[in-house]
Amino acid sequence: MNESKPCIVQRDRTVLLECGHPAFEEAREQLSQWAELVKSPSAFHTYRITSLSLWNAAAMGWDAEQIVKSLESISRWEVPNSVLQDVRQLIGRYGKLQITTVAGCDEKLQLCSSDSQLLDEILQKDAVNSIEFTRTSNYNAEYPSLRRGNLKQELTRLGYPVLDLAGYHEGQALQLGWNEQSGPFRLRDYQQEATAAFEGVEGIGGSGVLVLPCGSGKTVIGMAVLEQQQCECLILTSNTTSVRQWIQELIQKTTLTHKEVGEYTGQKKEVKPVTVATYQILTHRRSKEGTFEHMRLFNERNWGLIIYDEVHLLPAPVFRATAEIQATRRLGLTATLVREDGCEQDVFSLIGPKRYDMPWKQLESKGWIASVNCTEIRVPMSITLREHYLYAEGKQQFRIAAENPNKIKVILDLLDKHRGSSILIIGQYLDQLKQVSAAVKAPLISGRMPEQERNVLYDSFKKGKTPILVVSKVANFAVDLPDASVAIEISGSFGSRQEEAQRLGRILRPKAGDNRAYFYTLVTRDSKEEAFAVRRQLFLIEQGYEYEVRMAEYRNPEEGVASQ
Repeated sequence: MNESKPCIVQRDRTVLLECGHPAFEEAREQLSQWAELVKSPSAFHTYRITSLSLWNAAAMGWDAEQIVKSLESISRWEVPNSVLQDVRQLIGRYGKLQITTVAGCDEKLQLCSSDSQLLDEILQKDAVNSIEFTRTSNYNAEYPSLRRGNLKQELTRLGYPVLDLAGYHEGQALQLGWNEQSGPFRLRDYQQEATAAFEGVEGIGGSGVLVLPCGSGKTVIGMAVLEQQQCECLILTSNTTSVRQWIQELIQKTTLTHKEVGEYTGQKKEVKPVTVATYQILTHRRSKEGTFEHMRLFNERNWGLIIYDEVHLLPAPVFRATAEIQATRRLGLTATLVREDGCEQDVFSLIGPKRYDMPWKQLESKGWIASVNCTEIRVPMSITLREHYLYAEGKQQFRIAAENPNKIKVILDLLDKHRGSSILIIGQYLDQLKQVSAAVKAPLISGRMPEQERNVLYDSFKKGKTPILVVSKVANFAVDLPDASVAIEISGSFGSRQEEAQRLGRILRPKAGDNRAYFYTLVTRDSKEEAFAVRRQLFLIEQGYEYEVRMAEYRNPEEGVASQ
């Protein structure tokens, strides 16, 4: 045993990381490259080494021996041999199968392997056999190029992620550059690195996901990739506000004009050389049995690049459409690869593997994003609410706890503490948000509010005329509020890690002065909300954030709480 090392590696591929150990930070940074955080109690954090975490690491350049050495360098005891074997075996599968072109035939691709026995086994699988293969040699089998995406999905599910070397079509050329009227435009170092990582080496780059925190300029990176490709582009994002932010950035920062950039939303249907659309419009249909009429946008022009903003939100119908366009370059942008629906493998196989991952704390240390103090405040229930809670059913218990009226008193204390700051109060339930809006005398933005009214309030907030906004989950994604320095989360979607990351992201843009922001999450004490809060925080804890836990104090048993 070597107590100078902070981890315990177990036979089931879980890794326990001692939180109070002097080498905690260094080990956490290594683990985040090839393992996934599972839970994070105060003494030990638990990571798990999965096939997908290893394959993403392989796509970013890690080989089996590097991961083995990394494991051995942080493990207190000798790493179980079975774990080392699993790492070598799983990493060894990445790229053992390859997709390549067939000379002189655009309608066919070939699946290749230097291991003829492996190819035999794969082709006998029912899910793969249905793709209509023609065996051309011991090491090659041809299949229709239109099934490229389906094959990649199935091979990943079978545990053999294929290396796609079939390349991409160029798409319609489009000339653009950076707008340098006010001086030379320069990408930050990490933005250059992310752009280069997407390009990759010849034959391997051109598809994949770049993972960077909110506020780090993912939109700029997307534009940098477009500037490199010089082609027509379809950009998909989460909502109409985000569509218009993309368009504004494209017009301001590049030489593209309004004639070349189109909006494709519920309000407008413009198809131009660069078109920005929402996921919602693509998945809209007139009835549950109807067709997705707007999916034709994927084929409206000869796109050379498709950008999936907030790729962790990609709906299932868009996955299906993406499976059919594997010859087009695909860029995913996100703050977190976490998906609550478990479809991370589909992002990996259809959009592409993780090509670049910038730790949030690393950007914070360089001043590119704000430092954030994270605090969980546990709020008691009144005696009456506690009785109501105890007699309720499962999901109803969670909602009762989430809407605990005593949270309003804590909110008022926090507003007083941060008087003069730009503050977002974010929640899940509209009735609760209406009560909070009335209590704090601040406007409420929800999905029911017309887009134009929302934008007026966002603009007022940016200018400092409206210091407090109460917002529903519409503000979770891609809303540019650079001056927000305090976020108070009063309720959320059960244990959603991605939502927690997105909400903290609303306050990450650099701040004047000490470059510091504050994130509060209000949780009802001794309720189901506490357990869900632990899960919500997992991704951010993996990024190096720590939550200070405070208890709101009773004034008397029925009234509720005093200041923290």
